[in-house]
Amino acid sequence: MSSPDNIAGYKDVVTGSREAPADNPGAAQIRSASAPELKTLAGVAVGTLVIAALYFGQEVLIPITLAVMLSFVLSPVVNLLQRLRLWRAPAVILTVIAALGLLGLFGALIGSQAASLTVNAPQYARTIEAKVQGVQGFAVARLASITKELGGKRPTTTPRAATPTLATPSAPTTADQRRPIPVEVVQGSTSPFAIARTVLEPILGPLETTVIVLIVAIFVLMQKEDLRDRFIRLFGSSDLHRTTRAIDDAGQRLSKYFLSQLAVNTCFGVVIALGLWLIGIPSPAMWGVMAGLLRFVPYIGPFLAAVAPAALGAAVDPGWGMALEVVALFVIIEPLTGYVIEPLLYGHSTGLSPVSVIVSAIFWTWLWGPIGLIMSTPLTLCLVVMGRHVKSLEFFDVLLGDRPALTPIESFYQRILARNPDEALAQAEMLLADRSLTEYYDGVVLEGLKLAVEDEARGTIDRAGAAQMTKSMMSVIEDLQPTSGAAPSDTTANAETVACVAGHGPFDDAVTAMLTQLLGQQGVHAKRIPNTAVSRDAVQTLDLTGIDVIAISYLEVTGSPAQLRYLVRRLRARAPNARIVVGLWPQGEASLSDAAIQQALGADRYVSSLHDAVENIVGWGL
Repeated sequence: MSSPDNIAGYKDVVTGSREAPADNPGAAQIRSASAPELKTLAGVAVGTLVIAALYFGQEVLIPITLAVMLSFVLSPVVNLLQRLRLWRAPAVILTVIAALGLLGLFGALIGSQAASLTVNAPQYARTIEAKVQGVQGFAVARLASITKELGGKRPTTTPRAATPTLATPSAPTTADQRRPIPVEVVQGSTSPFAIARTVLEPILGPLETTVIVLIVAIFVLMQKEDLRDRFIRLFGSSDLHRTTRAIDDAGQRLSKYFLSQLAVNTCFGVVIALGLWLIGIPSPAMWGVMAGLLRFVPYIGPFLAAVAPAALGAAVDPGWGMALEVVALFVIIEPLTGYVIEPLLYGHSTGLSPVSVIVSAIFWTWLWGPIGLIMSTPLTLCLVVMGRHVKSLEFFDVLLGDRPALTPIESFYQRILARNPDEALAQAEMLLADRSLTEYYDGVVLEGLKLAVEDEARGTIDRAGAAQMTKSMMSVIEDLQPTSGAAPSDTTANAETVACVAGHGPFDDAVTAMLTQLLGQQGVHAKRIPNTAVSRDAVQTLDLTGIDVIAISYLEVTGSPAQLRYLVRRLRARAPNARIVVGLWPQGEASLSDAAIQQALGADRYVSSLHDAVENIVGWGL
């Protein structure tokens, strides 16, 4: 027991001794279960409070968020007017008035188009009802025919005789029960205030939200620099460079996203409106505007926009041709816009992964309804930008961003660690599309093997696990074997002139396999020699006839290792005329720069990459 326990007054109730009991090293020790850290619990509590605040404060937060998003859209226009020698205040006012005019124009257009639809609504309803009855009749007739076919195979049964029933006399009615109840309809008085309330109440909420959005957007545009400085002072005064980069990155990404999406979706709505007009759908302008707005919702927005026009086409046309034409219009225009127009304008991605776009759309729709669905992508993009520049919020970038969660080295090592050579091979084929095999081996595989050596040194990988990992790597290397190597210059070139010797580590065999393969691409025939074949007992029987170069691979070496020095000495004794190249793959190995250590080891060349090893061996004119 520790000294604080003695100070606290430890006493054995049996012996009366105050001496602490001696620790028993042979006793079984049960490790206590780890409790969640206070920081983790605090993070969960803060996240819960933030989500609750977003949900219950949506009446205030939605207008403010819309205003900030609107300011990102209008900010380039304000900057353009300022470059035209216009003061900030008039530039902001003109921009907001123009935006308000466009919104009013679209609102009036949608209202007039919707009013024209209500005139023919009964006729559309009758057409839909007739089609539904036709579908029901077809389904009933088909079901009856199937039932008849199935019923004709069953044996007929004799119907039972109807059981006579006795009619029960009805209860006698009295005069009170047959007396009618008088009903008087009283028409309530309608005051002008009640009429105004009935008319204004449906539009009062949206009007109030619009006024708040415009006012907040005006102040954000007027005080943009001041708000930026206050934000920097509040969150990043200690790291001004990183905070400024985060704000600039967020502003540029959001402005580019909004303006590009606005331009693309406007063109999409115009094309859809023209197509619906040519098809003959009533109120095509309204459906075009709705298609442009719903396209702000990724992936599912265009399909939602196609539902109403297709249903209206089924209501207008007695047949189904018009509805099919509407569906074909959306099926053609949406892929053309998404896979041709958008990549030409602002690339293939907004910085978000496809899964995060869907999940964020569901989350923000649950929080804020349809407005949240439209704003889900820009709001999630803000979180990703913050995660890329703020260390404590990095998990947002990992969970929601489109950048790979693991580097190619970590990804390769994870697949080998999981003993999944097929996925490692698939990753290799993808990376080899823009790099050579030598660059892949040096930059990915060799670096991944260094991670494996570090884990083995810590004891997290045992010998059996290392053997399984080496087997998986050898499988990948064999599958990456080129179909044809360099043609030999003459018939004597088929002789093996290079011996690739593996070090004592479990992963050195994989390095020798890679070196042998790369030398074969250069027309140099080499043979692999395992470490067991160069031991003290086995080296006497090793045949090195005709070998001009011996390449030794070592992933585990520190300082001046005796094993490597004695190995070089034994190989020098077996092949005194051969040149010896030692590949010291650990990063920053002292043997690569210390001349004294190199002289003690006794090799001719020391390299740190497979590329240098191949160049040195080929440079000797083999």
